[in-house]
Amino acid sequence: MMNNSPLQLIKHSAFVQQKLMVYIKRDDLLHPIISGNKWRKLKYNLIHAKKNNKTNILSFGGAYSNHIHALAFACYQQGLASIGIIRGEPHYANNFTLSWAQHWGIKLVFVDRKTYKKRHHPDYLQQLQIQFPNSFIVPEGGSNTLALRGMSEVIDELNQQLEFDSLLCPVGSGGTLAGLVLGDAEQHNIIGVGVLKQGADNQDYLKNEVKALLPNRAKNYKNWHIENEMHRGGYAKFSVLDEKRILDFSNTTNIPFEPVYSGKMLLALLDLVEQGYFPAGHKIVMLHTGGLQGLGGLAERKLINAQQWHIPQQVPRT
Repeated sequence: MMNNSPLQLIKHSAFVQQKLMVYIKRDDLLHPIISGNKWRKLKYNLIHAKKNNKTNILSFGGAYSNHIHALAFACYQQGLASIGIIRGEPHYANNFTLSWAQHWGIKLVFVDRKTYKKRHHPDYLQQLQIQFPNSFIVPEGGSNTLALRGMSEVIDELNQQLEFDSLLCPVGSGGTLAGLVLGDAEQHNIIGVGVLKQGADNQDYLKNEVKALLPNRAKNYKNWHIENEMHRGGYAKFSVLDEKRILDFSNTTNIPFEPVYSGKMLLALLDLVEQGYFPAGHKIVMLHTGGLQGLGGLAERKLINAQQWHIPQQVPRT
């Protein structure tokens, strides 16, 4: 496990033409299994659980959840039991992501969509607490106050590595962006790239999720915003052209991406650069949030061509 992730200068013609310096914070290299924002979000949650003598960690996710995958291994490594409340049918247990999660000992509980929608409701959480005693409950995506502490450490590391102007990250549950905003304390311009399509009646959904996680002192920070129209059609949706652009960039730079989170951040940056959004001389950092295990599930569902993408190897099945 790395203590700090490396910062890499990206040499690419799109950035050279606009006279931009673009770097990538390689959080995907923090750990081969629980890399990126999942590692940072879980770090203090697990420390807190062990300090309070909890024996189980319970959390929520979909059938191909990066968070559930990381949670299972992190708990296995730390000697904790793990429980995943999974949206979907029991047959999903055999898929790429959940079969590995079970290999590391997680107990899967499948629920229907109606039940899953209760995952933030106090009564349902209390019911789970009774059903699974001595469990510490972590929200979907790992996004809570403890997660913010882990994510804010990205800013501490970056400030030791480079003077920069703007920082980009993908936004799903909001915890990553909230942690960066909190840690940054209005030093830099922070741009979140929404990876899911928000409803027409709730265009501020992601923004409100981030604000709800922030402590009062940070709720009025003005140095951040979310690009809401660069989701490429919705969560886990992308076009053939999107896929080609990501692969071309990866092949040119030798930096792996996946098309659900980090890839959408990359495409948003390329589009903003093409639009002349950043002034010449601007120093930009992309935060690679990991999630590369998701490629296995995408390939399994034939949503990507497995031969074109680098599918990460998992630990041996011992």
